[in-house]
Amino acid sequence: MAEETIVLTHSSEASGETLVSMRVLEIIAGLAAQEVEGVSRLSGSLSERAQEAFGRRVHGKGVALQQTSDGLTVDVYVYLNYGVSVPKVSHAIQQRVTSQVAAMTELQVSLVNVHVQGVVSQKTTSSVDVNNLFGEESDTEGTK
Repeated sequence: MAEETIVLTHSSEASGETLVSMRVLEIIAGLAAQEVEGVSRLSGSLSERAQEAFGRRVHGKGVALQQTSDGLTVDVYVYLNYGVSVPKVSHAIQQRVTSQVAAMTELQVSLVNVHVQGVVSQKTTSSVDVNNLFGEESDTEGTK
């Protein structure tokens, strides 16, 4: 299992150390991935979906982190919008996650794996009038 916190290095000789929770890094990576155009949503585990069903907003869902000797390995599980270029959106997710984690924590991300879990089609608007299902002409005079 991954470590719960990561120690950030300081460029100056400051006293003390800065610890960052892995959960915080998951949130950063998740929000960065959601900002990419073409991403519909992130995929969550069964427990995360259950928490959302009860109204609790789950940040960092669909993201798994692992600390290696080379840096962080990030796995992002996404659903994409129908019609987007999967390679282009995946590459944009990789760049966005890497840059956001580096900008906010100065940690090196060595690898970002994008797992496309599915494609979400756009909702079509129904042209059926629920009050007039058979397309009958209505009598506006109100005769009986």
